[in-house]
Amino acid sequence: MESTSLPPIELEANGFIPVKRLFRYHDTLMVRAQLYISIVAAVVCLLGLAYWRIGEVDILYRQLAVLVALLMFIIYKLFGVFRQSRGRLLGTIQLAKAWSVTVLLVLTLGFITRTTDEFSRLVIGGWVALGFLVQMAGYLVSFRLCQRFHMHFCDPVPTLVVGSHWLAKHLVESLNKNTWLPDEVVGVVDNSYKGRDNWDNALAPWLGSTHDIVDIVKQKNIRRIYIALPLSCSDMIETIYKKLVDHNVDIIWAPDIFALKLLNHGVREVAGVPLLTLSESPLTREGQAFVKSAMDHSIALMMLIVLSPLMLATAIAIKLTSPGPIIYKQKRHGWDGRIIEVWKFRSMYVHKEGENTVTQATKTDPRITKVGRFIRRTSIDELPQLFNVLSGSMSLVGPRPHAIQHDEFYTQHIKSYMIRLRIKPGLTGLAQVNGCRGETEFVEKMEKRVEYDIDYINRWSIWLDLKVLIKTPFTLLRKDIY
Repeated sequence: MESTSLPPIELEANGFIPVKRLFRYHDTLMVRAQLYISIVAAVVCLLGLAYWRIGEVDILYRQLAVLVALLMFIIYKLFGVFRQSRGRLLGTIQLAKAWSVTVLLVLTLGFITRTTDEFSRLVIGGWVALGFLVQMAGYLVSFRLCQRFHMHFCDPVPTLVVGSHWLAKHLVESLNKNTWLPDEVVGVVDNSYKGRDNWDNALAPWLGSTHDIVDIVKQKNIRRIYIALPLSCSDMIETIYKKLVDHNVDIIWAPDIFALKLLNHGVREVAGVPLLTLSESPLTREGQAFVKSAMDHSIALMMLIVLSPLMLATAIAIKLTSPGPIIYKQKRHGWDGRIIEVWKFRSMYVHKEGENTVTQATKTDPRITKVGRFIRRTSIDELPQLFNVLSGSMSLVGPRPHAIQHDEFYTQHIKSYMIRLRIKPGLTGLAQVNGCRGETEFVEKMEKRVEYDIDYINRWSIWLDLKVLIKTPFTLLRKDIY
């Protein structure tokens, strides 16, 4: 009987439509349960304390409970509070951060709407403390239960790592240390000319090259493979995949893209097509721009109200001691390179600059007025930028904006200088609270600022903004400010 062989099925690119999401949300049942338990605990504590203190739960407390639940759902998701791989200590710290931001937003909204006096201070104070303690207790108990489940009921998955670069070694170390993952690295495959010498047997034994990978998979009963190879090895990755696709193993690609200057990198999809983000502003993500803007506007408004007497006194002093405008306006680069007009109290005598030059202030600069020297020394001259924050052209925290002429100069001397503009410029920043203030008479000084600015964009969070704001007053009297 003549056998009939079927031709291989090929999917043409033009006709292929993904029927399943390529990237899936990996919140486990336990993560979702912990989130909902925390929300319920916070709401029950609030309503319970209100009933204990007042004898009833009136509509204001019920409305506050709904607001708290919504804020917790958004903020806890953004902070990734219940990621199990964090460990108990880091998880508790992350829970405290998210709870602090939630409480701060609630208090800020109460201040803006002028409803704080309608709530009992004893109830709110008790709720802040008790709500966190109950959430922490629930988190620690559920963490321990989940850990015991993993230890006793999850079988280890024999895992192989392919690669020779630092990323492969980092991956092996991370997999070995992560008790929440079932992966058990039994060895590595490395084609480098040093081969076996590159790997310490205590880390993971070298099992051979990619030519032997099929035999290694069979001999070691491998069930999962991580391919940690650079983009230049795309042909090798394809070859490995084709060799293993029929051997019932999980194949996971960890692309080594870190030789590039990355900014807020990440992975997402559109219609099932994987998108690897190499450079992106963190404020393009859903909800994050709104949260940062809400915090900027609320805190800037409060600061303007509190500091208005000081700003009025400064304006009068400037007007009485030197001729010229009170406010100095300068065009600078804003978010994504847009031109914005930054406001400052005038601290110098009126003078003319060259059309394409802006001279930085020096320690003994004769252009600075007596009042100007004081307000520059104390950073009072920057306070009008609170109006820039309210207008939306600036943020409270972000890379400090520089004169356009300075940006053009440093772009030619510092690699990737302009990527610091992928987020709103700030009234203060991570660079400033780490000592990068004053004149940048050397390019190396500006390079250090740019490093901090890029680090800020990569690590941006509401909590980081709050830490910078808290640290800023303690840096205002440094000797290098003039």
